[in-house]
Amino acid sequence: MDLRYTDEQQAFRAEVRDWMAANVPAEPLPSFDGGRAGFEAHRDWEARLNDGRWGMVTWPEAYGGRGLDLIRWLIFEEEYYAAGAPLRVNQNGIFLLGPTLMEYGSEEQKARFLPPMATGEEIWAQAWSEPQAGSDLAAVRARAVRDGDSYLLSGHKIWSSRAVMADWAFGLFRTDPASERHKGLSLILFPLDAQGVSRQAIAQINGEAGFAELFLDEVRVPIGNRVGADGEGWRICMATAGFERGLMLRSPARFQMTARRLVELYEANRETCTAAQRDAVAEAWMAAEAYALSIYATASRLIAGGSIGAEASLNKIFWSEMDIKMHETALAILGARAELLPTAPAAGDVGRWLDGYLFSLAGPIYAGTNEIQRNIIAERLLGLPRG
Repeated sequence: MDLRYTDEQQAFRAEVRDWMAANVPAEPLPSFDGGRAGFEAHRDWEARLNDGRWGMVTWPEAYGGRGLDLIRWLIFEEEYYAAGAPLRVNQNGIFLLGPTLMEYGSEEQKARFLPPMATGEEIWAQAWSEPQAGSDLAAVRARAVRDGDSYLLSGHKIWSSRAVMADWAFGLFRTDPASERHKGLSLILFPLDAQGVSRQAIAQINGEAGFAELFLDEVRVPIGNRVGADGEGWRICMATAGFERGLMLRSPARFQMTARRLVELYEANRETCTAAQRDAVAEAWMAAEAYALSIYATASRLIAGGSIGAEASLNKIFWSEMDIKMHETALAILGARAELLPTAPAAGDVGRWLDGYLFSLAGPIYAGTNEIQRNIIAERLLGLPRG
């Protein structure tokens, strides 16, 4: 892999940087999990990105993208985070469902769902987990019963991110009632304002409702909302999980920016920092750069025709545990001030470290718990016997 950027890639970086400088809001937007105002402000930001054709640069132009490769997407992400741009409220759509539709969706589904996804007109939630099937996705019980040209969806989904205010959700349902485990499952798209859908917000540790329970009572959706063939849901969802764990959902730029902020925090508090804290900061910087190089290698392999396999589990463990370590280091440097909210009079340079730390604790859980990822690594990469 050539680690040098081409002249064209450098020009693209400059274009992204200039647009971000002219368009990123001067003040941070309200949290998209904190209420309707913040959610809609982020929806408006998605629309502004789409106006500049930055909604998802790897998508074909017909669907609101620029038809660019993954290397340019990584460059875009670096400039996006460097500019302090808002987090993407539609990340479940553009980073997870979007790539899945590109690979497995019909032409009609791509034309129907991708353009409004790019504009933020339709915000998506992920509806996979169930109370009886958290990390064990193959144990889902929600069912989709065929009724003519429709499915009737029934069941109980939980930990559905963005589902409190999102417009649509993509979920895994059992379309063969006699099936077990990973067989007989289908990926189905459904509107969250449909008759028979009830939502119950789940408060996070910071009080914001970033998740919801979904109760489905014979929700009617057309057969055309099924992605892929009947019973192919497991294979398709594993591809989506690969995007989530291995590349799209957590780009290296997110962690490189955290590492940069950590270095700045250390510099501002150098006189009170210990040698161990200094070393932890250096290790955080090196880990973020190592992750970036790994993802650039993965992107290069995909551009050459490769695919994301079980190695996505390695990435997921690495970035989730790295994120916790970086935030723990920041809190150690801040000392007692780490417990203050940014608005407290004595907060000083606390910034967003406490919120970031609380969110990082969820990293080893979402996108498949790290315990499950270690099982995948042991069995599929190392060839170890099942315990």
